[in-house]
Order: sequence, then structure tokens, then C-alpha cells
Amino acid sequence: MATNMKFAQENIAAYIRAKDQNQPHLMTLAFAEAAVLEMVVKVESIAFPPISKGLAAISDVLVRRFAQTYENVHTFCLAAPPLGDDVNFSCSWLVGMSEKESRRVRVGCGRYDWLFQAQVPHLIERFTITIDLMQSLAPGSLPSIMNWLSQLPYPWCSPKIALTVAPALDELEPIRHYITRNFV
Repeated sequence: MATNMKFAQENIAAYIRAKDQNQPHLMTLAFAEAAVLEMVVKVESIAFPPISKGLAAISDVLVRRFAQTYENVHTFCLAAPPLGDDVNFSCSWLVGMSEKESRRVRVGCGRYDWLFQAQVPHLIERFTITIDLMQSLAPGSLPSIMNWLSQLPYPWCSPKIALTVAPALDELEPIRHYITRNFV
């Protein structure tokens, strides 16, 4: 059971592990049964349903169906983990992954907005994912992208560290610009 002071940090980490490692059973550690997921997708290169209601539907969208398309997933919250007992938490995120079918690499950024239950066990009751940017890179970039992402502290990473060790690929310039514009 998460402690009162670290419930947000632990619930967020459980969600990220569930999605990145294709472990839908972990979603019960993060989301309330009646949780609502809202997706705000500002790019055309990826699609999600705009609203998903309930733990089962959210697990299908964010873990099961996601894992049918993507592998080598690494997701980072570009912030320090929440330490207090606030029921709201927001942060920017960075993700890297590869498409199973085409082997193309995806690197994206956006914003997470979390609302936790006020009562124990403080599960997530509303989650908004905003996808601001999603770059598609050639399959040959997978080793350098995975080497980069594997070096980052997981799942909480400072934007400065993410930028410092990012590979010097031209296709990552929009990602570097997004992180620099929003944090540095």
C-alpha cells in the first residue's frame, strides 16, 4: 500500500511500468475502477480514442492495444516526483519506442495531468494525456535512441539530463527544442 505522502509518485510509476512493460495487471495499482482517461492528440502521426472510461477500457487503450503496436517503450516524467499529498499533479513527459511492424522509431513529448482520489488508496480518478509532438525516425536510429533512453533515470528524469545525453540526430531537433523551450 502506498504511503499517504508518496501515493502520487507510486501510482504514476505503476502506470508507467504497466504501459512500458506490457503488464496490464499493474493498472489496478494506479487507477480507480471508474477512472476517466482523456487524450488530447495534437499530432496526426498517432491516434487514440479521445475518452476512455473505466479501468478495463483504460488498460486496453494504454497497455494492451498500445503493446500490439509498439515495443522498446521508455517513458519519462520530466519532473521531480511529487512528494506531497496533493490530489493534483502535472508534468511534461518524454517517450521513445519502436513500431513492431515497420521498425520505425517514435520519440514524443507532451503533458500529463493527474487527479487522484482524495481518500485512501488515492488511485488515479482522472488522467489527461496531451501529445504535443511525435517524431518518426528511421529504423536504423533504434540503437542510438535506445542507448540514450536507457541511460536516463527512470521514470523521473530532469529535462537537463534528458537533453545532455540525447544523440545528435537531426530528427530529434524538434524534441530538443520542445524540451528547451519548456524547461531550460
